[in-house]
Amino acid sequence: MLNPKKLEIAYKRYSKNFVDGIKFKDIKEEYEECQKEIINIVDMNAVEKDHILLIDLESISSYHLSKWKQNVLVNGENTVEDLKKMQIVVFYQCMGQDLYKIRYPEMMTEYSFQEVITALIHFTMFGWEKEENILFEFIDNNLGSNILKSNEWNKHTWFLLELYLQYRNKTIAGTSQNLNISVKEKFKEAGLRYDLIPKDLDIYKEVLGQWTTRDSEAIKHLIGEMSLYHSILASEMGESIEFGDFKYGFYPYEILFLLYVRKKLGLPVFNEFDEVLMNTPEAKMEIGDPEPYPEWDPLLRLTDNFYRKNYPEYIPNKYGELFQ
Repeated sequence: MLNPKKLEIAYKRYSKNFVDGIKFKDIKEEYEECQKEIINIVDMNAVEKDHILLIDLESISSYHLSKWKQNVLVNGENTVEDLKKMQIVVFYQCMGQDLYKIRYPEMMTEYSFQEVITALIHFTMFGWEKEENILFEFIDNNLGSNILKSNEWNKHTWFLLELYLQYRNKTIAGTSQNLNISVKEKFKEAGLRYDLIPKDLDIYKEVLGQWTTRDSEAIKHLIGEMSLYHSILASEMGESIEFGDFKYGFYPYEILFLLYVRKKLGLPVFNEFDEVLMNTPEAKMEIGDPEPYPEWDPLLRLTDNFYRKNYPEYIPNKYGELFQ
């Protein structure tokens, strides 16, 4: 049951986190330190320690996360520029990690399965089909591997991936139905960890069974139930595993993606909602169709150019220029 007061307090904590907690000045200083390190490695063409470039991508992501929060939550601006840059960084984290999967097989990834799926569905909503297809191929080829560990507990992540598969008429692990169960079984057979993968998806299971309905009242009810589920968990800010984080806790991107795919298929959608969650500044951001590519982060450009130059097998080399 949702406690409105608890939700309100959680949202205030969420909104103030990037003012009173994580200060932009500190994040910017860290970004500038990485700038010196990246420029030094690139100028020296120091291939023997170029994995540091990959590690430093996390600081670039944190920089744009902080800018996104500053712009949207603190300054009240309706902009998705730094959200777009965050998703692009995840893409290049994956592309870079692929280079080290044999060289450093025990290397910890700076991204999670959730973040990769989040990037995939944002590329889809942004209309960046070329990059979407490259990232999907990476996911399909590496699911459960040392560079895409997928023992994922977040139910909305499995929902998003399954909805994506059904929308795009694609499959992973040979299916687009009951994906969490199928992957759980395949991981068990392969001797991979699977214990955190949920056996059921709660409200998301019901949505996946009805997401193409033309009954506007039915879909309105389902969205209300999704919002309630998300809000209850977001009210546990800092404690809940799912939606209790300061990165995406009050950003209902799983609902926005559902609305996006329904709209693309000409199915009834809603633009006005009563729920607090669907009226946050992040929920109200306007995403173009398609959304233009943002200006490149200069440090990300340096890193991409370095990998293109030194590694012919670097995945982006197969596709020419990207994100432009």
